[in-house]
Amino acid sequence: MDVTQRIIAAFLAAFLLLALIRIFRTPLRVVFRLVLNTLLGFFALWAVNLTAAWTGIALGLNLLNALVIGILGLPGFVLLLLTQWVL
Repeated sequence: MDVTQRIIAAFLAAFLLLALIRIFRTPLRVVFRLVLNTLLGFFALWAVNLTAAWTGIALGLNLLNALVIGILGLPGFVLLLLTQWVL
């Protein structure tokens, strides 16, 4: 391949990448937001478990609990506390 073919291939690859990003922008934004909220939920569970000795509230530090808190937020935290209390 000579230089002009490489330049054309690079432009086509860049165009294809930009087109894919534009097509999947909204789904990627939703996935990124879910991952970010899950990480925040994980850190919230970690903080709750750090204070468990003083408050008596301890929840399991796992991916499912982090997802519940990440998706539902504060109501998800209350839901986990209620399920722990009931069970």
